[in-house]
Amino acid sequence: MPLSEQEQRLLDEMERSLYQNDADFVASVGGAARGRMSYTSLVSGILLAVGGVVVLVAGVVFRQPFIGVLGFALMFAGVLVAIGSPRKSSTPHHLRPGSGPAPAGRRSKSSSSFMDRLNERWDKRQGGGLR
Repeated sequence: MPLSEQEQRLLDEMERSLYQNDADFVASVGGAARGRMSYTSLVSGILLAVGGVVVLVAGVVFRQPFIGVLGFALMFAGVLVAIGSPRKSSTPHHLRPGSGPAPAGRRSKSSSSFMDRLNERWDKRQGGGLR
């Protein structure tokens, strides 16, 4: 079920707020969230791993342990390259920290942050219920 337009705007605003307020946290955890794999790194990693298998088999055939270990190291490096994170950031420009204000069509009505508005609403509820 797709999100409604209001839910999507709220989610975008929460994400922008997170990028602006907790840039260090986003940098440490953000790799898993982006999730895009680079096609070239995947293909080169697979080719490197297949080459490592060939070298490993050659080491077994020729009974040379050093060649076998080298083949295993190539396979391991190929897997690391294939599953490694891409070099370029896949984060949209308007969500990057320090990228300036959001586009005019996506800016909220008030100038305060999302969390500030939530805190104000919570204070109003608490103050209104005690009177």
